[in-house]
Amino acid sequence: MADVSLKVTGLDGVEAGSVTAPEEIFGIAQDEVRTHIPLVHQVVVAQLAAARQGTHAVKNRARISGGGKKPWKQKGTGRARQGSIRAPQFAGGAVVHGPVPRDYSQRTPKKMKQAALRYVLSDRANAGRVHVVDFGLGDKPSTKSALAALNPVVAQRFTTVVLDRENINEWLSVRNLPTVHVLFADQLNTYDVVTAEDLVFTKEGLEAFTADDKSQKEA
Repeated sequence: MADVSLKVTGLDGVEAGSVTAPEEIFGIAQDEVRTHIPLVHQVVVAQLAAARQGTHAVKNRARISGGGKKPWKQKGTGRARQGSIRAPQFAGGAVVHGPVPRDYSQRTPKKMKQAALRYVLSDRANAGRVHVVDFGLGDKPSTKSALAALNPVVAQRFTTVVLDRENINEWLSVRNLPTVHVLFADQLNTYDVVTAEDLVFTKEGLEAFTADDKSQKEA
C-alpha cells in the first residue's frame, strides 16, 4: 500500500519539501468515503450529543409553591372544577411533560470513531485541503509569521490547525486567529475536521497523529 505524499510549505507559501502520510488514513478513495457518510454522521451526532450538559429542568406541580387550597368550591359556581391554581392551565402553574435532567451521551465504539476520522481526513485530502506547514518560528511566538505561512495555503477559510504537544510557540501564534481552531494531535476528532474547510498539520503534529493512530489501532 503506497503512502500519500503531502507538500510542505513555509513562509509565504514557499515549498519546503514533502512528507509521506499513511494511505489508510489520507488515501481512501472518494467513492468509499461517500458510502460511509452515514457512519461519519452518526459519530458527529454522538459527539455533539455528548457535549450537551443535560441540566435542563422545569417545575412540576410538586415543585411549585402555593396552590394548596382549592381556588373555589367544587360545585355551585358555574365554573369548571379546579383543585389548584398551580395546575398547568393556570398562569404561573406547572409545566406538563417538560424536560428533566438527563444524559444525552450515545455509545460509540472506538473503532467507529477511528474509522469516521479516517474517512473525513481522506475526504479533505482528496479535495486538496490537507496541508503541512512549517511556520518557521524561532524561540518566540509570532502571529505575523504564522499568518504569513497560513494565508498562502488557506487564505481566509476556516482552518483546523493540528500541532504536536511540543509546538508551544505555534500554538501561541495561532490561538487568537478568528479563522483558526487549534488543537493537539491527540485531540483531533471527526467533528473538528468536518467543520473545517482546511486542515493544517505541522510536521511534528502529523508525525504525532499518525503514531497515535497506529498505537490505537494496535491496542
